[in-house]
Amino acid sequence: MQYQSPYQLKELSMLSKSISTLVFGCIGALALSVPGASAAAYPDKPIHMIVPFAPGGTADIIGRLFASQLGKELGQSIVVENKPGAGGSIGARFVADSAPDGYTLLLSSSSTQGSNAAVYKKLTYDPVDDFTPITLIETVPGVLSVTKSFPAGDMAGLIKELKAKPDAYSYASSGKGGLGNLAMELFKSIAGVNIMHVPYKGAGPAFTDVISGQVQMIWEPITAELPFIRNGQLKPIAIAARERSGELPDVPTFEEAGIANYNAQAWNGLLGPKNMPAGVVKKLHEASVQALKDPDMARKLAQLGGTVVASTPEQFRKVIVDDIAKWKRVAADSNIQLD
Repeated sequence: MQYQSPYQLKELSMLSKSISTLVFGCIGALALSVPGASAAAYPDKPIHMIVPFAPGGTADIIGRLFASQLGKELGQSIVVENKPGAGGSIGARFVADSAPDGYTLLLSSSSTQGSNAAVYKKLTYDPVDDFTPITLIETVPGVLSVTKSFPAGDMAGLIKELKAKPDAYSYASSGKGGLGNLAMELFKSIAGVNIMHVPYKGAGPAFTDVISGQVQMIWEPITAELPFIRNGQLKPIAIAARERSGELPDVPTFEEAGIANYNAQAWNGLLGPKNMPAGVVKKLHEASVQALKDPDMARKLAQLGGTVVASTPEQFRKVIVDDIAKWKRVAADSNIQLD
């Protein structure tokens, strides 16, 4: 047996500890790098869902409905936080800058990921590359409506009147560069008509002036228009959807009304920051699909004019990419740009 001095034994002990530390460190790093390793315990604390619009609005209502049901599926509470401003850009930027751990999510929209990219010269985030798509929650059709005193009540009559008096009529929107502005410019291009744009600071004052007759027409998501249509203050001309809405069954689609290739819908979806773990994305997607299958959830969204989609992450990404391309063309053709 070879004799080892106390000094040598001390050296061996230190070497053994170093090797143990290295081995366990490598094992820990390997565990974290294995897909699904961090997802197994997810979520083990409350999730924050950012709604990039003001409290009480349609997006806020939808976000809270969805967050409640998604939280039940995940077995964890979801805290809804409103971060409004700049057409949803402030809230979207906040999520893009957040840790990609699945605990900060965005209730995204056709504004935050679509029209904003088309009209802002210096958007502070990339609507595709800065996010991880989880699911497209729903689509929300827009409705082209006119004031009740307008001398036409259908698409053929509307176009005839607009062409007969090309400088007489105007449309309201909730703001320059918003979805209502872009959707109406797309309609003008396809129909070959001229309508002056009158932008407002929000949908509320826009509806007020259309209802009073100061401005003659408006395009907004069905959710916002339903109360005014139901009480007779607005006359709906057409709905931007593949099929008629159960909430407005007598209102034709744009295609039925003679306007082909008109695709202009609002939507809401769930996104996270880029580079989220695949296992966390999978768990969130599966829970989202189950949440949207809930009959009460689907019924409430339908009452707000929405149609449940529950897409795959890949399908949702394609919707975003296609929307950006479409609205960029419209914005360029109409010379719509914001700083």
